[in-house]
Amino acid sequence: MSRPDVVVVGAGGSGAPLAARLSEDPDRDVLLLEAGPVPRRQRDFGAELLDARLVPGARSGHPAVRPYAVHLTPRRPYTVVRGRFLGGSTTVNGGYFVRARRADFDRWAAAGGAAWSYERVLPLLRSLETDLDHGADETHGGEGPVRIRRGDLRHPAARAFRSGARELGYPEEPDKNAEGAPGFGPVPSNSVDGIRVNTGIGYLLGALDRPNLTVSGGSSVTRVVVERGRATGVVVERDGCRTTVECGEVVLCAGAFGSAQLLRLSGIGPGAELARLGIPVAVDSPAVGARFGDHPQLVLEWLPRRELPAPAGSWLGGCLHLSASDGEHEGDLEILQSLVPMAGLTAGTVTVPGAPLAFLASVQSPRLGGRLRTLSADATAPPRIDYGYLATGEDRRRLREVARATAALVATEAFAKVSRGLVEPGPEVLADDRLLDGWIEARLGTAQHTCGTVPMGPADDPEAGVDHYGRVHGVTGLRVADTSILPTPPSRGPAATAVLIGELVADAMRRGLP
Repeated sequence: MSRPDVVVVGAGGSGAPLAARLSEDPDRDVLLLEAGPVPRRQRDFGAELLDARLVPGARSGHPAVRPYAVHLTPRRPYTVVRGRFLGGSTTVNGGYFVRARRADFDRWAAAGGAAWSYERVLPLLRSLETDLDHGADETHGGEGPVRIRRGDLRHPAARAFRSGARELGYPEEPDKNAEGAPGFGPVPSNSVDGIRVNTGIGYLLGALDRPNLTVSGGSSVTRVVVERGRATGVVVERDGCRTTVECGEVVLCAGAFGSAQLLRLSGIGPGAELARLGIPVAVDSPAVGARFGDHPQLVLEWLPRRELPAPAGSWLGGCLHLSASDGEHEGDLEILQSLVPMAGLTAGTVTVPGAPLAFLASVQSPRLGGRLRTLSADATAPPRIDYGYLATGEDRRRLREVARATAALVATEAFAKVSRGLVEPGPEVLADDRLLDGWIEARLGTAQHTCGTVPMGPADDPEAGVDHYGRVHGVTGLRVADTSILPTPPSRGPAATAVLIGELVADAMRRGLP
């Protein structure tokens, strides 16, 4: 493909769907560039990346991920990872595929217009999925590339979790993709029959024989070429050699860190900051990397009374959503159950005899506290990434609430049938705000749900980097189509939303929407 119409950078949660949908038009030549490997058959992904009981992204040294050194707080260094493989992070994540809430779409529509309203995106949400539990109806899809199934909750720990939630009076939420009241229920997942079906498998493997689609692995984009206000191509490094690929349009789907960093390296970002690094400024766009949001997370482990069976199909157990005491955001606290010990998730094994099991407790309020800064014009130099967690009293209060709610669940009579109690924190720490704050800061993690580094909004808004269809303000022929463009993070994990973004932007491009 000598001069493609569109170059898509990144074959992950958004890029794979976008490239697949664009290439359904036989008159549009599409080149998809992926930094990691690109298998041509499902079995070539290997057992580790397919087994839904494993989470390769929990292993910072796994060859299918790219690590980023970050600071969750000024005193809390951490390592987060992103997928570097066909399918991106959908190849290495937990298979959680829960839609954003209507309130999220309301917030996004306030910035991006009616195209982002729940009513307008629902047809796309339906078209991207095959819901194996509900089939095609007014809410669910029956013919899309992403197969969805909910966990059966038959594992003894999952049954005890459900009973404990009932004991505390939490409502049932049997379908977390139906916009019902938050409560306890199974997790919709793109893992089916024990296999994690990432977007590379779901969208691309069946499209690789299209003559107008080229998918190139081992291809790292280092810069977008911008000439006289137009993106004319990308600089690609492959096997140690750099070449320039010219094209009609560039779409960045490199993830919330990768896309923002690429824009900055290409001269699109805060002008004074880039000029100090010797990067020629193409567009002074202060919004790029200025803020981002994510979900702070804690791991609370508990000791089983007896050896429990390994999960049969997925590491995921039940999931409870409840609201923080301020009531500002409905269902913004999440307690997610792991049926594999944390020691197993981090080691790549399903069972660890004698090890505790865990709940992942997170705060999913739509807060923006992070910042990304480019430190060098060298594309190989990583950016500085600060999450800004625990910056406010509300941040700490919500984390205390979700930690105490998790402890209360473990302490129920129903859950005590399988559990001997929490490993930590103990009753003294749980009862004291100051002690609990200290425990939280020392063990703080992140759900790795980064969004908002290049938020959408009107061209005259200095806090917006792109428009409602991902077009970069100030540059023709350049879009961003991944979770970078969300003005706030969703109040659920963003995997399903990332796929939606690929679908939405591809639809806009194919129909020439203004």
